[in-house]
Amino acid sequence: MEKKRIAVLVSGGGTNLQALLDAQKSGIISHGEIVLVIASNSKAYALERAKQNGVEAMVIGRKRYASDEAFEQAMLDTLESHRIDLVVLAGYLSYVGNRLTQAYEKRILNIHPSLIPSFCGKGFYGLKVHEAALSYGVKVTGATVHFVNEIFDGGQIVLQKAVEVLPGDTPELLQRRVMEQAEWKILPQAVEMFCAGEIGPNA
Repeated sequence: MEKKRIAVLVSGGGTNLQALLDAQKSGIISHGEIVLVIASNSKAYALERAKQNGVEAMVIGRKRYASDEAFEQAMLDTLESHRIDLVVLAGYLSYVGNRLTQAYEKRILNIHPSLIPSFCGKGFYGLKVHEAALSYGVKVTGATVHFVNEIFDGGQIVLQKAVEVLPGDTPELLQRRVMEQAEWKILPQAVEMFCAGEIGPNA
């Protein structure tokens, strides 16, 4: 059976990309293969991770384009020319517009570092999510994998995993625990579910 072709979109260090690459090596992801990494900026360490793993990597930055439309067209052209079946947003901080979400309906997965619908939507990303969880005083947080649609963090939920908030947690400590206990587990799991045909447009 031909493996599904996966593109991972990144903006920073690429820890979730690494979790996916490791899951591919260990056989957790067996029905798909990461064939392309696209970074929103040239400083993203995720590009280095891609290189070290022999995965094609490139930068498509919004600032290089005169309009959102031109930027989205460049993304679409790249994904289509690489025959991408699944797009994974792994700490990707650029906006994904309607043309992309429509062209890849139920074929874009995102990982969000909270239990949606808590602490999600516009402006909630990275440490800001964990700062909000701590300031609200929740005892349980976690991570969510969901399909991406035109609403910020509004697509269908695929998987969630809860993580305990501990006394003395800082946003940084909580972020690390959510990554280790939730994000790095459920993101590879959801990707394999898609590639095996359990979720997605044809499931």
